[in-house]
Amino acid sequence: QVQLVESGGGLVQAGGSLRLSCAASGRIRSFTTMGWYRQSPGGERELVATLTTNANTRYADAVKGRFTISRDKAMSRVYLQMNSLKPEDTALYYCNAKISDVNYWGQGTQVTVSS
Repeated sequence: QVQLVESGGGLVQAGGSLRLSCAASGRIRSFTTMGWYRQSPGGERELVATLTTNANTRYADAVKGRFTISRDKAMSRVYLQMNSLKPEDTALYYCNAKISDVNYWGQGTQVTVSS
């Protein structure tokens, strides 16, 4: 019903930037929220940023002022611009879409920040 495909991860030095992209297909008109989560080795999956259909945003405290979430009008793509990257941002980043209380996930894209 819903497919999410992430791209844009990679290896970057501390202080650098990356832009993640998530392409959505399927029931995109039913999405209530799209966003990004991340999971580091041994850690739990945590919220990075979310964006509702009303354009309300929410960011984790750790990324406020450095990361920006955006989307196209059709909610078919959501982006995460990541600036001033730190080694602690290293994680597998997942795209998320919600339809009511149901979560859909992509396969993830690896972001590695070297010091």
